Amino acid sequence: MRILLLCHSFNSLSQRLFVDLRQAGHEVSVELDIHDDLTREAVRLFVPDLIIAPFLKRALPEDVWRKTLSLIVHPGIRGDKGPSALDRAILRGEDRWGVTLIEAREEMDAGPVWAWREFPMRQARKSSLYRHEVTEAAVACVMEATARLSGGDTQPLMPANWGTGRAWPVLSAAERLIDPAQLTAEQALTIIRASDGDPGAAMTIAGKPYKIFDAELAPDLQGPPGELLGRSRQSVAIACREGALWIGHLREKGLRTLKLPAVHLLGQPAQDLPPVERTDPFGYREDGDVGFLEFGFYNGAMSTEDCEAMRAAVQAAKRRKRAVLVLQSGADCWSNGIHLGLIETADSPADESWRNINAMNDLVREIITCDDRIVIAGVLGNAGAGGVFLSLAADEVWMRDGVILNPHYKDMGNLYGSEYWTYLLPARLGEVRARRVTQARLPMGVTEAMELGLANRVLANDADAARAELRSAALALAAGPDIGKRIAGKRMRRQRDEAQKPLDRYREEELQRMRRNFYGFDPSYHVARYNFIRKVPKSRTPMTLAIHRASGWPDQQTGGARP
Repeated sequence: MRILLLCHSFNSLSQRLFVDLRQAGHEVSVELDIHDDLTREAVRLFVPDLIIAPFLKRALPEDVWRKTLSLIVHPGIRGDKGPSALDRAILRGEDRWGVTLIEAREEMDAGPVWAWREFPMRQARKSSLYRHEVTEAAVACVMEATARLSGGDTQPLMPANWGTGRAWPVLSAAERLIDPAQLTAEQALTIIRASDGDPGAAMTIAGKPYKIFDAELAPDLQGPPGELLGRSRQSVAIACREGALWIGHLREKGLRTLKLPAVHLLGQPAQDLPPVERTDPFGYREDGDVGFLEFGFYNGAMSTEDCEAMRAAVQAAKRRKRAVLVLQSGADCWSNGIHLGLIETADSPADESWRNINAMNDLVREIITCDDRIVIAGVLGNAGAGGVFLSLAADEVWMRDGVILNPHYKDMGNLYGSEYWTYLLPARLGEVRARRVTQARLPMGVTEAMELGLANRVLANDADAARAELRSAALALAAGPDIGKRIAGKRMRRQRDEAQKPLDRYREEELQRMRRNFYGFDPSYHVARYNFIRKVPKSRTPMTLAIHRASGWPDQQTGGARP
């Protein structure tokens, strides 16, 4: 079928549907929901058999859904209505929740039901539930509906307004407000989790209002409600009526302000706090002849300090003589490369970009030159830009099924990129496939990553099952009779490659191009970074996504006839 994805932004769910629908053989184009007239034009140009709206913030034009079957992904159980469905489910402490695929009608979330899925709820951030349970349920619903439509079944499964849910108003600002004097740490954490990602919970810290994100309980800490108790790396601890919370990220109130590490944004008040011992963010453990280095970066952004800290953790792991080292990410994100938010707010974004990319390069080199063991990248979460090439520094990439990759830089103002990609990518994929990856500017799934050579093994879709499979496979690799031979072969290849062209030369050549991006006369990188990080609304859908707007498609005078 010809399917138009209509979405407010091309978010993780939209990308997953884009990848899976194309993999299933459908012709897919994307239109960002910018203006009703542009939506009408997209329908006229593409002439879709079906419109799927995985992420909208407003209603579809009536003349669009009356002409073309339009299915809306609603993150709620059957009968649930309202724009804060998942947020409210977390606040109410629902044990089970779901996703419903609803046909567009005049009333939001009230059309006939085409498919639905339910799932048990986790104690987790809204963004994590969205990336996992909601995404998997939404994909299952869409695939069920498209399979039925492809088979000639054009009827919904259930009539409108059927189910056990109810209509809820949008979650108000007052319901997202946290008063530490009135709430326990557990109560406050629930509100923060329900607001994580967007729009954030509200709290006054050190006399100034902030939106807060990335929180967890701070056991064994207590003090007067609202008082800052200490800091650990970039997080601060704040006391509640009972207990305390670690707050990792804040955003100042105002239009297009940025979500930044708490210590960075609070400045001197946070710097003056006493340091508090806390669990190492780079957890290292050993199991047999395998070392596991676990890490996680909020939204996958790696600052200069993050890169330096992870490099130190890798160096410490390398001092432990084990046959296999597994670099294992959290299930939400592997890495998205350098920290564009901290770069944007630096006194000199160009200088901070330079610092950050060099710190990332130092980390990547540390992994490439680890020649006395086999290194496995356990990619359990989505990855983008430099984060993809960070994984390629390992000998093998084992990837959780359902992960989405964006292995390109060009949408960031034609940024050239570094992380030794000019060495790692052609060596793994060959020159032709390497060019395809860097030029495509499209997300890819695990199947395509395996076909191209960006991944070597597919792990289970479920995060816990993927971790268990990663562990057992790594142990089997370390215990294999040929592990010594594999390590020796790796060492010889690295010596041969270094003799042919040293790593330093790859780095120098990449950074020469990056210097032009950062300091040159063309400001494209800085403009693109500003627009991306501050969420400036797009005025058009990129041609790479909107294939109906590319050359060769009919213009408005053809009446939308198919080419």
